[in-house]
Amino acid sequence: MDNMLLVIVVGLVATAIGAAVGYFVRHQVARSEEKEHRAEIERIKATTEAHERELELKGRDDLIKRRDELEAEIARKRNELEKGEERVQKRREEMDRRIDKLDRDQQALNKRQSQLDRRNTDLDKREATQIAELERIAQLSRDEAKAQLLAHVETTARNDMARTIRQIEDEAKAEGERRARELIAVAIQRVATDQVQSLSVSVVPISSDEMKGRIIGRNGRNIRAFEMAAGVDVIVDDTPEAVTVSSFDPVRREVAGRALHRLIEDGRIHPAHIEKLVDETRREVEASIKEAGEQAAYEAGVPGLHPEVLRLLGRLKFRTSYGQNQWHHSIETSLLAGVIAAEMGADVVLTKAGGLLHDLGKAIDHEVEGTHAAIGAEFARRYNVLPKVVNAIASHHHEVAQESVEAVIVEVADAISGSRPGARRESLELYVKRIRTLEEIAASFKGVQQSYALQAGREVRIIVEPEDVDDLAAIEMSKNIAKKIEETMQYPGQIKVTVIRETRATEFAK
Repeated sequence: MDNMLLVIVVGLVATAIGAAVGYFVRHQVARSEEKEHRAEIERIKATTEAHERELELKGRDDLIKRRDELEAEIARKRNELEKGEERVQKRREEMDRRIDKLDRDQQALNKRQSQLDRRNTDLDKREATQIAELERIAQLSRDEAKAQLLAHVETTARNDMARTIRQIEDEAKAEGERRARELIAVAIQRVATDQVQSLSVSVVPISSDEMKGRIIGRNGRNIRAFEMAAGVDVIVDDTPEAVTVSSFDPVRREVAGRALHRLIEDGRIHPAHIEKLVDETRREVEASIKEAGEQAAYEAGVPGLHPEVLRLLGRLKFRTSYGQNQWHHSIETSLLAGVIAAEMGADVVLTKAGGLLHDLGKAIDHEVEGTHAAIGAEFARRYNVLPKVVNAIASHHHEVAQESVEAVIVEVADAISGSRPGARRESLELYVKRIRTLEEIAASFKGVQQSYALQAGREVRIIVEPEDVDDLAAIEMSKNIAKKIEETMQYPGQIKVTVIRETRATEFAK
């Protein structure tokens, strides 16, 4: 017990002694650190004061240096200003001298102007005197002499202008004809199509006149049934061994001709069989029309046409114009136009399409009012044919303006196909009427003495009164006559208009 107590007391004493020793040690360490801090602070203050003194000295040196630089700059500027003032003063003195010189020159100029004014006044008086003397000698006033001089100059200028125009036109025509001949020759050489002259079938041969009675039938019932079924007129007259089928529609005429021919071969001619045979023949013709349209597009190289356009194109196989089959004419025009377009660098595809479809309206011009060009253009536009092709169709007879070179090529190819020898023929009445119309159009112009149609209507020559028509008016007249012919007539190819002006001077030696 006593030992335990002793241990506790000893522990407490040791603890107290350790605490006292720890406190003393810590107190000594703190005092040491405080002394070090104070020494560091004193050192930092000394360093700072030394740095501030150094900066102050450096700033003072910089200020002194900057002041010296500014004083030198001010001195330099002052020197420049003094020199500038000297130059300005010199320039001012030079300007004053120039102003004085200008004043002297102005005074001299005013003096000369006064002298010139006096001289001009004298010259005007002399000119008036001379003009009055000239008017007295010439017995003409100034205005009358001027009018005569202007009239003479105008006449001379018009004659020179007429000669120049004629020379330029001759050169242009010669060069154009040469190049056109080369181009057309190449096109015709490369397009070797057959010339087909045919009319749609309108006369059906029969074996004997006895067959005419069977065609007519009892009380005419057979012929009436045939006419109603086919939509044509059947003419049975005194023509031996032939029956004539008449219709404005070439397809109906073709259907009727074929059906009548089959009826005659079959021998069974009665109303029921007539209707059946006519229907079968109509289907056959429609099939051949479709095939003809596709064949035309294939031969011309124009793909992608609407089926209705192809069907209308196939109907041209039974349409003729001046004896020329329009189906063959369309293909030939397309091929010619394609060759010409290739040689000229135009769009071959558009040109061939325009050539193939240019007479499309002739297939239905007996059903729709209007010209075949306008009808064909409207039909093509309805089935989304390209606008340039539509314009080529509408403008190939100059009914509307031609909007592209392809349209012009289509017109040229159409003229080549229709006007080459043997391509077309016309009746004597139409020929005489065309000749007479040409001469009447030419004679309707003022100053025309005589007019003659030559070369089967391919040329018209007009003789004019030389007193009424001068050279320039003759050139203008030829253009106006050609324009009126284009507007009022329908003709294949082209017509040459030649105006002849002749002046004769006659005198008798006595």
